[in-house]
Amino acid sequence: MQELIPINVVIGDRTYRIKIEPQDEEVVRKTLKLINDKVIEYKTQFAGRDMQDYIAMVVLWYATQPAEGGLPGLNHSVLDALARMEQQLDKVL
Repeated sequence: MQELIPINVVIGDRTYRIKIEPQDEEVVRKTLKLINDKVIEYKTQFAGRDMQDYIAMVVLWYATQPAEGGLPGLNHSVLDALARMEQQLDKVL
């Protein structure tokens, strides 16, 4: 396993320091750009809300995009992992 690299990411108005695999950096940065572009889009459409509202709307938008819609980094292994988690949650509930 490669050593994780630290990067600073900005989502909305907040900065987070995370560690990622070096080969994932491009996907993470593209995803961050997509998220922040959507935040700006929602800020112009729905003036007067707070940042938490915009982030929530972006999360909802992102989660409901079709799997084959070209979202960066969303591949079959991620979808399989999410399906397994969903099955585990269904068992618990």
